[in-house]
Amino acid sequence: MHVEITCRHGHVKDDVRAYMAEKVEKLLTYFERITAINVTVSFENSHVKVEILVDAEHKHDFVAHDEDDQAQVAFDKALHKVEQQIHKYKEKVQNHHRHELPKTKVESE
Repeated sequence: MHVEITCRHGHVKDDVRAYMAEKVEKLLTYFERITAINVTVSFENSHVKVEILVDAEHKHDFVAHDEDDQAQVAFDKALHKVEQQIHKYKEKVQNHHRHELPKTKVESE
């Protein structure tokens, strides 16, 4: 899996960059088919925008954006959104062929 952290119009401290890399690598525990993760941190005026792009096999992509005054807070919010998207997709795939039969009561006469 390839992890890329890019900064625009500023820089992120090494400890924050390491924190981001560690957290996005944990996404593999949720979904094994992830091939690449791109984190883009943009510094604009007084706030920070974070975009997380997760590429997976079979053209499944997950995207999340968030902004805050601090890069780490914006990253955590965006990561939470990606985790929710992955969980929702995985649940959808797992329940694809499981159709429940309608419950009917049999009345005895």
